[in-house]
Amino acid sequence: MLSLGLVAIPVGFLGSLVGLGGAAMLIPLLVLTGIPVKEAIASSMVVIIATSAGSASSYVRQRITNIKVAMYLEMFTITGAIVGAIITTIINPIYLYFFFAAFLMTSFLRLNVSRDYSPPVRQDRVSRWLELHGSYYDEAHHKIVEYKVNNALLGGAGMIVAGLAAGMLGIGAGAFKVTVHEQILKMPTKVSSTTSNFLIGMTALAGTSVYLFSGLFNLTLMAPMAIGATIGAILGGRVLNKISSRILRILFLVIVTALIGQMLYKGITAL
Repeated sequence: MLSLGLVAIPVGFLGSLVGLGGAAMLIPLLVLTGIPVKEAIASSMVVIIATSAGSASSYVRQRITNIKVAMYLEMFTITGAIVGAIITTIINPIYLYFFFAAFLMTSFLRLNVSRDYSPPVRQDRVSRWLELHGSYYDEAHHKIVEYKVNNALLGGAGMIVAGLAAGMLGIGAGAFKVTVHEQILKMPTKVSSTTSNFLIGMTALAGTSVYLFSGLFNLTLMAPMAIGATIGAILGGRVLNKISSRILRILFLVIVTALIGQMLYKGITAL
């Protein structure tokens, strides 16, 4: 239990920086140590909630997270999470390894995103009606960044997919959410990452309601991981705004690549 808690600290730290939520890294680690994949997924859902709570409060206080955008998108992710969690309880666990890796591969879509954020000139009617816009002070570049969210309806559809993956794989789907935020909704990297952290907690809570009655929860795993991940997430929330967006992108891609390789290997060897 002590080892799990210590390992969860850096996982929570990295998860809060790149918007993954930490569970995406914990699940492969648990599977590597012999924990059944379904049990690892269910237990990690609680870690997602802890990580989100630990980092989201700091980001909200710094006014980086866009609460209005998060509440709008949450309607879609919660629906998908409940359906995804139900699917996981009934399918063969071997398929989950490959679903996990395949879904993480969508993260490479971020390679097509421009490094320098430029807000859209025009905002679609729905986004403008919902008043989806904002600004924050970027400490790394010492300037105020203003932005407008675009394509609200298409972004909502993307969040249904994200919620489905979150509930099914127990990863928060932060990687996919960040991609949707940046490429479809046209949000700056730091706003995208922090808003993702805010979203994943509520999404995980919806999925947890299904796993609670499935008998897959392991309190021995959940307790130390939740504590360690929360500590790491709080630390990550304090330093994110001081790190350049370029470093965050590189860190994001390195972590995702390692996770994909590990889960593919586990899935192939389990066949």
